[in-house]
Formats: sequence, structure tokens, C-alpha cells
Amino acid sequence: MPPKANPKKLNPLQARTLTILQVLGSSDSSCQREPETGRPFITNFPDAHGHHFHVGPYVVSGADATGLRNEAVWVALQRKGLAESRHPFGIVLTEEGLAYDTGLKSVVLHGSDH
Repeated sequence: MPPKANPKKLNPLQARTLTILQVLGSSDSSCQREPETGRPFITNFPDAHGHHFHVGPYVVSGADATGLRNEAVWVALQRKGLAESRHPFGIVLTEEGLAYDTGLKSVVLHGSDH
């Protein structure tokens, strides 16, 4: 039997936010690595220009990123074991959070046109 889609039952806002955080967590310009665990501590969040912003090689619509600095979303991801909220300073993704397949990568992350 194939694995269940969205086993943590993330709501759409949580799933979109985690998708963006996964890209930020893979960029040394957006995060620092925790010395003890190597997990990404994301502290640098991109600012929108116009209706979008850039995350690594991707363009993200501002509408898809409304949870990016939202404490309630961070706490929900923590409760589900995908992150550790350190609001307002940043968020740490767990190994499970880095690997979680939201199924939204092609929906939220678009190739950059500039």
C-alpha cells in the first residue's frame, strides 16, 4: 500500500509554510546550523517585492507565504514534530520536517524569471 498523503494532517497554510521552510532550511544564507544537531535554524526570512519573493532558485507568491512569520503556524508545526518554534527569532526544522513531503513543491515553488 502506498504511503498516506499528508499523514500529519497539515492544513493548507501549514503545508505551504513547511514547503517554503524546507527550501530556506537548505540555504546557508537563510539559516545557521545548530552545532549539536546540524539542524537548520532559520532566522533570515525573505521580504516580498511586489506580490512575490525569492527563495533560493524559486519564486513564491506572497499569498502562499502568509504563514511564514505566523507564530500559530510555527507552534502547530512544532506540535506535529516537524519544527521547533523559537518565535520571534526563528524556527528550527527537525529531520522529519526536512523530509516531510507536503506534495506542494510544484504548486508553491516556481522557477525564477529574473
